[in-house]
Amino acid sequence: MTTATRPALPTRPGAPAGPAAERAHRRARRRRTALPYLLLAPALIAFGLFKAYPIVDSLLLSFTTGSGAATRAAGLANYRRLLDDPLFWTALGNTAQILVVQVPLMLGLALLMAVGINSVLVRWRAVWRLGVFMPAVTGLVATGVMFAFLLNTDHGAVNWLLDAVGLPTVDWLGQPFWARMSVVLVLTWHYTGYNAVIYLAGLQGIPKELYEAAMVDGAGPARRFTAITVPALRPVLLFTVVLSTIGTLQLFDEPYVLTGGGPDNASLTVSMYLYQNGFRYFDFGYASAIAYALTLLVSVLGAVQMRLMGERDK
Repeated sequence: MTTATRPALPTRPGAPAGPAAERAHRRARRRRTALPYLLLAPALIAFGLFKAYPIVDSLLLSFTTGSGAATRAAGLANYRRLLDDPLFWTALGNTAQILVVQVPLMLGLALLMAVGINSVLVRWRAVWRLGVFMPAVTGLVATGVMFAFLLNTDHGAVNWLLDAVGLPTVDWLGQPFWARMSVVLVLTWHYTGYNAVIYLAGLQGIPKELYEAAMVDGAGPARRFTAITVPALRPVLLFTVVLSTIGTLQLFDEPYVLTGGGPDNASLTVSMYLYQNGFRYFDFGYASAIAYALTLLVSVLGAVQMRLMGERDK
């Protein structure tokens, strides 16, 4: 006599699943949870190898002296040496002078340029925008070499033009003051258009109704600029000020190619001094200490600027 197989009863919704179903559910949930980490793993591994590890290793290196097999612990000796190093303070002073002159000059010109391009009287805005942005895509080394020829004391085009209009020529790269001003000139030429495009994007996001209402109330161009344009651009201004400050404090390429830090260390920057100690004198511990001193300076200035220009809680 054959016994009929009893059909399985359907599982009611919400009824507890069997052990096998629960295990399958847990495995599926673990796979879903692990998938994002698997996708992020290549980027995280690359970041760890090429970013995080060098940062930590250079911090540890700043507490050592010597190189290779002769490396030994030095405690805070490199940082004490930094405080007593006159050449470091010279480099820091040069960097500060370039920063104080170059950043306001560049950002002021960029803002005026952006306002001009955004004017309703200007046609072919895309062409103007492309034109002012072109210097930013020029390589830094190529820019330095080009200005080294233009500012050459004897054969440069700039001195030729000054002489042609009856003005005295300038020893751009041979005098300490003019060497720093040459670096300022190069930086301003290279980055003004870049910041102008950022400001232009911010200007195009300001509602035109605000300007129309101000004109109805009798506000002139200067009043509209100070009462509408500048406050509306406050986040963009903060972004460009912080970014430009950080970039100038890390300045290396332009003075290295243009002046080599001379004359008499007049255009030596902190990054150039770091490079000299690390890759010319192979004093990697001291170079790492300079790098972390620069990092601290950048962090402090960035925080101060965010505090002074950023939005405060009300």
